[in-house]
Amino acid sequence: MRQIRNSAKAIIIKDNKILLTKNQDSLGIFYLLPGGGQEAGESIVDALKRECLEEISVEVDVLDIRYVRDYIGKNHEFSVEDSEIHQIEYMFICSVNTGFEARNGIVPDTMQIGVEWVELKSLGKYRLYPKILKSLILEDGLLEGRIYLGDIS
Repeated sequence: MRQIRNSAKAIIIKDNKILLTKNQDSLGIFYLLPGGGQEAGESIVDALKRECLEEISVEVDVLDIRYVRDYIGKNHEFSVEDSEIHQIEYMFICSVNTGFEARNGIVPDTMQIGVEWVELKSLGKYRLYPKILKSLILEDGLLEGRIYLGDIS
């Protein structure tokens, strides 16, 4: 197994919608929180700000940390592709400027084909990773409950 990688993710909710990157793989369309890997010498908050500029072309205000998740690839549905991956994801509540228009940034991820505001009430219809976000947002309420999620999909 390679070294553990830190990743920062933005939870941006506005007008009962969540901002997600739209991606495509061999199974079809899927959605992710914007964000990505931390570089050496960079704080996790600075990593999140940089990644959001690269992926969704907006400066985010990083507020509070909301969730921390281990992702040990060999334990999940993409274990064949991700067997060597161990990533710790730090998910922060963030905000964007009022006039922000959802669009790809200058350095989108390789599978990223767009950026969308998705209605919270419709979230159950989407292929979203990590999968647990659906229940955390829709059932438990985003601002309630635990912070450390463990090694979970």
